[in-house]
Amino acid sequence: MHVRIPRAGGRAGDALRYAALMADIQKRGSYTPRRVRADRAYKLAVAGSVAGTAGVVGLVLSFVGIIGAGLPVIALIVAAICFFLFRVTVNGR
Repeated sequence: MHVRIPRAGGRAGDALRYAALMADIQKRGSYTPRRVRADRAYKLAVAGSVAGTAGVVGLVLSFVGIIGAGLPVIALIVAAICFFLFRVTVNGR
């Protein structure tokens, strides 16, 4: 069923084509709501802080000879990844 929308100074067919085009608008597919981005940024900040602190403390303990350096290095890598993802989340695309 086609509904004709009369327009001042235009043809009814133009209005019909316009209405058909506007009815086909879709929501942006890659849009992430602000609250979701804020929650993701918070979680990345907490995880990165914990991993960074554990990495630094672990490296100090490994220099003293109490533990090995493998786990602290992995923790620092995780902290760096969280930092990068945090920056991407906050800055957008």
